[in-house]
Amino acid sequence: MNFEYSPKVQQLQKKLLAFMDAHIYPNEQRFFAEIAENRAKGNAWVPTKLIEELKPKARAAGLWNPFLPHSPRAPEGLSNLEYAPLCEIMGRVPWAPEVFNCSAPDTGNMETIARYGTPEQQDQWLEPLLKGEIRSAFLMTEPDVASSDATNIQCSIVRDGDDYVINGRKWWSSGAGDPRCAVYIVMGKTNPDAGRHEQQSMILVPANAPGVKVIRPLSVFGYDDAPHGHMEVALDKVRVPASNLLLGEGRGFEIAQGRLGPGRIHHCMRSIGMAERALELMCKRLNTRVAFGREVARQSVWQERIAESRCMIEQARLLTLKAAYMMDTVGNKVAKAEIAMIKVVAPNIACQILDWAIQAHGAAGMSEDFPLAYGYAHQRTLRLADGPDEVHRNSLAKLELAKHLQLRHDVEMPVTRGG
Repeated sequence: MNFEYSPKVQQLQKKLLAFMDAHIYPNEQRFFAEIAENRAKGNAWVPTKLIEELKPKARAAGLWNPFLPHSPRAPEGLSNLEYAPLCEIMGRVPWAPEVFNCSAPDTGNMETIARYGTPEQQDQWLEPLLKGEIRSAFLMTEPDVASSDATNIQCSIVRDGDDYVINGRKWWSSGAGDPRCAVYIVMGKTNPDAGRHEQQSMILVPANAPGVKVIRPLSVFGYDDAPHGHMEVALDKVRVPASNLLLGEGRGFEIAQGRLGPGRIHHCMRSIGMAERALELMCKRLNTRVAFGREVARQSVWQERIAESRCMIEQARLLTLKAAYMMDTVGNKVAKAEIAMIKVVAPNIACQILDWAIQAHGAAGMSEDFPLAYGYAHQRTLRLADGPDEVHRNSLAKLELAKHLQLRHDVEMPVTRGG
């Protein structure tokens, strides 16, 4: 494995870093001020002018849609390994990825439609998503069941002539609050009597379909993430054409595995970027503060935390790059252990480093004067989003135990000799 970035990627890194310095960091406060202004006017769920102003600049800089590999509709797309360092840079500011059309859940939804959608579905939904003209949401989690086990999902998708009729309630549907959200990918049951992993299917549902109702936004540590939002959505006798089904009945889990692999790795890349930002802010703060007669940066407890933060970031980055490399070379299924490992590691190290950075800033660290509290809220959600830590650890344990069961079987097999 060679993780040295190619000249192409190094050039894109330079472009992206320059873009962040020129357009993202200087506008961090403007982003939140604009949302606050919209909220004061009575509606926080309005797209920010800032991001819409910056999107054409990102396109002009050649920093548009780099996340989608192997798609003729997005020739600028990079491999997972190439995209990793760029995604990390974007992750230093939670709202930045949308500027480059690289934000969740759109990236995962675009990859899903690109990989599993028909040409007609791609024309209708993928093209405007790739252009940044609309946004999307992914509806999987439900309030009435433990959705960490997706076989529990109860939302029904029932065939009725040339249509499917959908009934259910979803929540934590990220992106469904944005008024530009035009399509949902909904996971539900088409056949409750099929095998445990063949009951579920995924279907494309227009956000304005009759029977779709966005009930409320759900806040994360007090942040509602307007205008993006994590919404509770009711689906009451929603009727869509049968042609909106993705791949076929009973293929929901297959699609989910294909979708969640890249989505998880993108989250991890962004987490490392946030951890880097937290460490940078922590060091700057410690270098400018004096307590008990000497610079805080000279106190051993902070030097230990800084050193530990650097170790944690480097370890997480290497594991992320390994997972990305394996996804590119042997596929998501073979890389499932590496994807599970980094999905546990990255948000945990980011949360820890952010926590230390908040502590270094004192009360200021909990305020909106610094991006640390908002960053922590985002990172803490990632220990649940796309599967909680416990599920990933359980999967890893099973894989590890299975290896040693096979080893034991091989050792204990009796040796027979011919007469």
